[in-house]
Amino acid sequence: MAQPRPSVRRRRVASLLIRHREAAGKTPDEAAMRIDCHRSKISRMENAWLPISSSELRDLLTFYGVDDAEYVEEIVALNRQSTERGWAQQLDVSQPSYVDYIDYEESAGHIRSFQPMMVSGLLQTADYARAIYEASPFDISPQRIDELVAVRLHRQKSLDRAEPPRFSAILGEAALRGQVGGVAVMRAQLDHLRQLSEHPRIELQVLPFSTGAHAGIMGSFVLFSFPTRAFSDVVCVEHRAGMLYLETPKETSAYTLTFDSLRSSALSPSESLDLVTRVRQEL
Repeated sequence: MAQPRPSVRRRRVASLLIRHREAAGKTPDEAAMRIDCHRSKISRMENAWLPISSSELRDLLTFYGVDDAEYVEEIVALNRQSTERGWAQQLDVSQPSYVDYIDYEESAGHIRSFQPMMVSGLLQTADYARAIYEASPFDISPQRIDELVAVRLHRQKSLDRAEPPRFSAILGEAALRGQVGGVAVMRAQLDHLRQLSEHPRIELQVLPFSTGAHAGIMGSFVLFSFPTRAFSDVVCVEHRAGMLYLETPKETSAYTLTFDSLRSSALSPSESLDLVTRVRQEL
């Protein structure tokens, strides 16, 4: 049986270990001598296939010259969480890239989403989500569609937890006017958007057709930012076979600039709500 894919958190801890070891000019052999283990253990920890104890982690970070106590504790906390099975795994969400996406969504402090053609997943009604899955060119059984809709609705609970993330969503006008699932489904979806616009942690903007060319013309993306320095920004670009994740500062800063440009081009939240209401009345 294949070994389960390491969690997002374990992979992040592993990448931080590599980054700080290399910044300190230390070799894997020196790291192994520091915690009195074989070099292969360091390799497996840095590949995220082997967990690391809190004491070993603190010792290595000290060896690498990381002396910011608060930052060290953030990494240690992240490491403790790396062994927890997320609810997506418990519900048998089989696609690894989607499990990662849910993990990022659950951990983020700020989620910025640009969707020019459809309503963002965290804002969808069950019937709207069902219509999207039913339109798939792949053969998805009714039972599996029910499961996928349940996962999508479960994801939305993150917006109502004790400390929910900020969610900034920019939708293209096409997402409002495309009759996904038919008129009744779209009326309910637009009503749902109007209701969610009152949520204190949700900012909804619409990019109208009149904008013309804009910074996001290449397509949709989601940008995750996290409340801890141990987790840098992550950009997700979805494609037919899964998700592409971009994590280097150069990549994420490009998408941050793109989103900021889109916010400037889009209608204000109040103007966006007016447009949602107007489109709803036209149906």
